[in-house]
Amino acid sequence: MATSRLIGFLESRKNLTGGACGLAGLVLTFTGTAGPYWPVVVAGLYGAGALLAPPERPALPDFPDPSAQLEEVRGDFGRLRGYLTDVELPQTAEERLAGLTGLLAALLEPGWVAEVLAADPEGLHTVSRAVRQDIPEAVDAYVRTRWWTRLTPGQEPPERHLERQLALLREEAERLTDRLRDAEARRQESHTRYLRDRSES
Repeated sequence: MATSRLIGFLESRKNLTGGACGLAGLVLTFTGTAGPYWPVVVAGLYGAGALLAPPERPALPDFPDPSAQLEEVRGDFGRLRGYLTDVELPQTAEERLAGLTGLLAALLEPGWVAEVLAADPEGLHTVSRAVRQDIPEAVDAYVRTRWWTRLTPGQEPPERHLERQLALLREEAERLTDRLRDAEARRQESHTRYLRDRSES
């Protein structure tokens, strides 16, 4: 610990700047400018350099870049699909789930669409939340509630809740898709305006 702190100090901006200023003081000493007070001059220049040096800037956290985050979500989506193949669902819920997962698969498919998604932090968060939290929770809650419903018939069928949840998640995914599409449309319109303005100038 002490060795690493010493090395950190030796490599710090304050020490390097102070050392450069102290070296300038030695040059003044050898040229005869500093006179008999050269130790004070060298120490003073070192201290002044250390005070004037910019403060140390802590290194930024090494967060994964958007493409790495997207790759993690893609891997989690593959695991989710494996889980869903083992779950028995009613036909209507199965169809709604297939539509939802199909839309998510299209967004996560490697290519330019996924690159657009990776560049949209809010959209990436929406897809990640659906894959890692919303869909697994909806399906698992259905499986657990279905068992209890068999013991206490007469309650609202749990598949209705599941169908509503999947419909809401599909709407959310469609809103995200519309937003990404609109962003691309605006980009195309901007390029048209740029070319038009360039041709008119």
